[in-house]
Amino acid sequence: MPLPNGCSINNNASDESDDTEVLLTKDAVPPQCCSARLNLAVLMFFGFSVVYGLRVNLSVAMVAMVNSTDLAGDRNATASPACPLPSGGDNASRALQQPDGTPQYSWDSQTQGWLLGSFFFGYLCTQIPGGYLAGHYGGKIFLGLGVFGTALLTLLTPLAAGLGSHWLFALRALEGFGEGVTFPAMMAMWARWAPPLERSRLMTLPGAGASFGSVVALPLTGYICEKLGWPAVFYLCGGAGCLWFVFWWALVSDDPRTHRRISPEERDYIVSSIGAQGKGHGWSLPLLSMLTSVPLWTIIITQMCSNWSFYTLLTSLPTYMNDILHFDLQSNGFLSALPYLGSIPASLLSAVAADWLIERKVFSITNVRKIFTFTGEPASCAKTKKQRLCLHVLSVIFILIFSLIFHVSSPGRYAGFLLGITNTFGTIPGVVAPIVTGYFTEDHTLEGWRKVFWVAAGINLGGAVIYMIFGSGEIQAWAIQEEEEEEEEERRT
Repeated sequence: MPLPNGCSINNNASDESDDTEVLLTKDAVPPQCCSARLNLAVLMFFGFSVVYGLRVNLSVAMVAMVNSTDLAGDRNATASPACPLPSGGDNASRALQQPDGTPQYSWDSQTQGWLLGSFFFGYLCTQIPGGYLAGHYGGKIFLGLGVFGTALLTLLTPLAAGLGSHWLFALRALEGFGEGVTFPAMMAMWARWAPPLERSRLMTLPGAGASFGSVVALPLTGYICEKLGWPAVFYLCGGAGCLWFVFWWALVSDDPRTHRRISPEERDYIVSSIGAQGKGHGWSLPLLSMLTSVPLWTIIITQMCSNWSFYTLLTSLPTYMNDILHFDLQSNGFLSALPYLGSIPASLLSAVAADWLIERKVFSITNVRKIFTFTGEPASCAKTKKQRLCLHVLSVIFILIFSLIFHVSSPGRYAGFLLGITNTFGTIPGVVAPIVTGYFTEDHTLEGWRKVFWVAAGINLGGAVIYMIFGSGEIQAWAIQEEEEEEEEERRT
């Protein structure tokens, strides 16, 4: 998942840089329309749509893959439903009708929790090496092959499920291993492509693609499961990833200097406005300074806290809709997608607002970042606390309508490597949250789900408070020092 809005330690805040950026804005900025940098953002939008489609399809398909009739004996058959059935007979949970011969499995809630979290076991492993290598070699190959490899493995999901839950766990972990490089590679590319005053807008488009992928994949998965059977979900999603890779490989370049179709004006504008921040970081890194950086650890903790709620809802909301609210699979997929649909305009508008506040110098960079981060996180806590008895459709929209309002960050010299570090820690909730949810909801009661939401609310609020106290949006001294040393070396040679 991308960093919350403003969780960056690589913003260039020097007065000289600000003056240059304003001058470029007024006099020499090539238009974004049909530009190479906008084309890159659009391709990333569809790429991360595929990425999140590949990631969330199992959340809804799991409802179709599990034989609920076999598991009925594990539940208290005499107990009344935790929530009243939805009004209207067509909306209530009913026996899922899939094509004849579609396999189903007897996986209990704990097994489902492990399978839903298995993706993130692999996702943890490639964040830091992916960011490091993408920062040195460029992000094109890592982002492209990360999506392509995950898509190929997704095609094997029905085969792995038929062999057993352990095989499916291993396959999903391998998918996460391949997809783990995608976000660090994206950050490494934007460090070379995104002019400072356009960063929020350009980077929010791929972030909105992640939400768009969830919006499309969740309801479409429910529809495909009922019409074609759940195996078709993985064949179609895998095929979409392979098709995207063809366009990515043909149209994208690591650096504006090597792009074959970029205009000279746009190339010069990007290179001059980014400066030394747009160069690869080489093999050496100021690791000790990074490890002792309070702003970096603040980002890590904040991202872990915000991701707990994000991954809880990403992986478990369809199960909640089915077990507690009793929606059928198609309604389930549609309602699970509504929060992500609301997050798209919220994240885009917040990006424009953040750029405007920084460009006009209404607030400092640090204060802008803190405002947007604190606005998003406690809002999610307040919405979660509204889960009193039963969650209605309007409440579903309210839960996450601002959940991605902080979904903007600014790339810098070590952006790919640093995002690898923060995303590695930020992925830990993706591993733990579904498993904890499985244990809390083992008896399929509303009380268990109430614990899930309260834990998420408390963790979210804690992250917001920590960022307000220790967060910073300014470029750190260890990054400035290396830039000055390289500039001095260039002057000598």
